[in-house]
Amino acid sequence: MSISIPDLVTVRARHPEAIAEAAARRVRRPLLGDSGRLMIVAADHPARGALGVGDRRTAMANRADLLERLCVALSRPGVDGVLATADILEDLLLLGVLDGKIVMGSMNRGGLSGASFEMDDRFTGHRAEDIARLRFDAGKLLLRIDYADPGSLTTLESTARAIDDMAARRLPLFVEPFISRRVDGRVRNDLSAEAVTRSIAISSGLGGTSAYTWLKLPVTDDPDDMAEVMETSTLPAVLLGGEVGDDQDGAYEKWRKALRLPTVQGLVVGRSLLYPAVGSVETAVDTAVGLL
Repeated sequence: MSISIPDLVTVRARHPEAIAEAAARRVRRPLLGDSGRLMIVAADHPARGALGVGDRRTAMANRADLLERLCVALSRPGVDGVLATADILEDLLLLGVLDGKIVMGSMNRGGLSGASFEMDDRFTGHRAEDIARLRFDAGKLLLRIDYADPGSLTTLESTARAIDDMAARRLPLFVEPFISRRVDGRVRNDLSAEAVTRSIAISSGLGGTSAYTWLKLPVTDDPDDMAEVMETSTLPAVLLGGEVGDDQDGAYEKWRKALRLPTVQGLVVGRSLLYPAVGSVETAVDTAVGLL
């Protein structure tokens, strides 16, 4: 569909209440459909200042282009919903493309990419009360743990309270944990089997209840380790996509193997589907859906 930025700006400037009205009339659905699997498209990267895709440093900065790609992805059979920050989700509400879709609000975006305070990842996005008020279906947070950075403790505590707040409202919360460290001043996530196992164990035990907690996990450096890694918890999990580079076929094969594991319920993938290295958004999304 063609996106008219002037029309969106006019509504936002003259009728801001239209966002709440669109949220109130949105047609909702259960988290898991008949297939028992989830296919979520992620677009919460810009709010962390992470605009690059491959060698295109500001690929996600063009809002009309991003919204068009999201609308295409959401229109494909088998796509269950979208994960994004308030600004993007509200654009999609005004465009009327979220009926019958899972809407997942991104909660902590304070750990800006490349910032000195990146590991102090404060909750600057959706709160549990916002997700409930707007009748959204779930939340998501990022939990990077650096044993050498005290900021990680703030994030851990805030994560536990967010889990409590979401559970009190019976809203699912997808926790994306990593063991991380700084290398040459930049935060790097450790995808070894040991690190991913430890991140699962830590995040599974946060909060006063895990009843509404899901995990959003990477595939380990060696995909053959995933079966043992996923034995760490009984919490339902989805796989995250992340940057796949030029080897899309290799990434798809890693996802396919991990999707056979009993706790893995689906995929949450963003840039590699919205900005595929090869082919169209439609082809990339349909291929990912086919893995489920």
